[in-house]
Amino acid sequence: MWILTLFLHDRVKMYEYDNKDEARTEFEKANGCKILSEIIHYRDFEKRGS
Repeated sequence: MWILTLFLHDRVKMYEYDNKDEARTEFEKANGCKILSEIIHYRDFEKRGS
């Protein structure tokens, strides 16, 4: 999961994306202060081990 965080003048907006390509495209379009984060759940690692 990918999260795009935009810091605006009076608020913070967050958008969630399922794949990196879509998130990267929206990140490039966004103006201002922004952060793109990949969220990895510990359960994802448990599934790989079994």
